Amino acid sequence: MNKSELIDEIANAAGISKAAAARSLDATTAAITKALKKDDLVTLIGFGSFYVGKRAARNGRNPRTGATIDIKAANSPKFRAGKALKDAVN
Repeated sequence: MNKSELIDEIANAAGISKAAAARSLDATTAAITKALKKDDLVTLIGFGSFYVGKRAARNGRNPRTGATIDIKAANSPKFRAGKALKDAVN
């Protein structure tokens, strides 16, 4: 399912226009992004949690040359599925 299909599904389920569904989806993703930028946890009960994972700095190898390279520490957005979502999928 891509974004436009998700918007169609939201519009049908909520009985609203596709434009309103698109605005609400964009607002939701913007709010989650803003919270993750502040290193907050976003929990949707029954669905799951979005959080920021920390990756430490490490050494890697360039696959072409075999030379060692330094990889900087980074933050990475992550998602942990909730019990209800796991049960619905299984």
